[in-house]
Amino acid sequence: MKGLVSCALNFVAMLLALSVVCLSLAEALYLRSFPEQEGQFWHITDLHLDPTYHITDDHTKVCFSSKGFPAKNPGVFGDYMCDSPYLLIQSAFDYMKNVDLQPKFIIWTGDSPPHVPPEELSTDIVINVIRNMTNTIQAFFPDLQVYPALGNHDYWPQDQLPVSTNKIYEAVTELWKPWLTPEALKTLIKGGFYSQMIDQNLRIISLNTNLYYSPNNETLGLPDPAGQFEWLEEVLQASLKNNEKVYIIAHVPVGYLPFTINTTAMRENFNEKLVEIFRNYSSIIVGQFFGHTHRDSIMVLHDTEGNPVNSLFVAPAVTPIKNFYELQTNNPGFRLYKYNLADYTLLDIWQYYMNLTEANEQKKPDWKLEYIMTKDFNINDLQPKSLHDLVKQFEKPQSQEFQKYYRNFIVSYDQHIVCEGICKREQVCAIQFLDYESYTNCFR
Repeated sequence: MKGLVSCALNFVAMLLALSVVCLSLAEALYLRSFPEQEGQFWHITDLHLDPTYHITDDHTKVCFSSKGFPAKNPGVFGDYMCDSPYLLIQSAFDYMKNVDLQPKFIIWTGDSPPHVPPEELSTDIVINVIRNMTNTIQAFFPDLQVYPALGNHDYWPQDQLPVSTNKIYEAVTELWKPWLTPEALKTLIKGGFYSQMIDQNLRIISLNTNLYYSPNNETLGLPDPAGQFEWLEEVLQASLKNNEKVYIIAHVPVGYLPFTINTTAMRENFNEKLVEIFRNYSSIIVGQFFGHTHRDSIMVLHDTEGNPVNSLFVAPAVTPIKNFYELQTNNPGFRLYKYNLADYTLLDIWQYYMNLTEANEQKKPDWKLEYIMTKDFNINDLQPKSLHDLVKQFEKPQSQEFQKYYRNFIVSYDQHIVCEGICKREQVCAIQFLDYESYTNCFR
């Protein structure tokens, strides 16, 4: 009798999976019931709402974020020369809300305001944009826990996030009260960072890496802006003592930028310090998640002996913006992570995207699954060893795996772009080497 009931339940689960209307047939066939030991969470980043976006015959006036350059082909969901219209962001959240998945929480790694000249913004405008995005997320996901991080554009003037309490830190502390504990709010209001338990043995640490960002003049010459390094090591030491695992979220990523040579997003001394801390606590840090670059990339942190010890992920932006002189950008994207509920290690990425050109032509949202990482790259999971082995495949001449990775890097913006020579070297060095010495050796 138990066997018949089990078979019946499995058959019903299969029918439900096949009936998912938001997924393509191929995705629905791949989708299966999720085992109890598997959790999921969303990652959204770089929304960059541009409230000025509108369709007009004068393409130089479609959006302030194009800075006077003409939009290429503006449509209802945006343009590659512009930041996100509200409709684009709403369509992303609507898809996330209705797709047949069971996320336990959302991480949101910053940057709500648009890329516009400083005179177009103010402290009050920045707060209002963050409030708009916060309220929108709460409206779409009223019952879902959200863990936010501040981005370099979440301040005015942009990039200049300070080391003590200010009007914007106070505003986000009030806005994010429904999501954060009183203890987390105490450090958020002082320095823009916090820590909070997600699960019984899983802690999230939201860093304000904008304090380390190269253009931030407020922190120039400071050895430990806002005392965040000292605080971070104290939290990690306590987590180690209490047998907790840790997820790190932040906006500006650690390591070297994958689209240029010898450039860290942070000041180099801050980058070295953060890499050192992450190495020292790699036994408990089981995932790191960033935004900022607008591209889709991975990094593998190695210990001083060259062993892979940490997996790091940079999620692509919702905004599709590029500047006039760039040859490529990204399609809008967001993603789902799958993780092991027993030890919180990362299992997979389901990356979603919108082909902006097609969506505008059809005048309807075109969100779909771009790739499933384990399936598309034939790896078992997202553990450091799996990613390390994958990057070794990237290094091979004419590596099809790498070309697939690069297409994902620009979120299927142009399937015909090939990354070779120095372009490829920039990518594979940035993926594998996060500190100055090892990165420099990669180019020798």
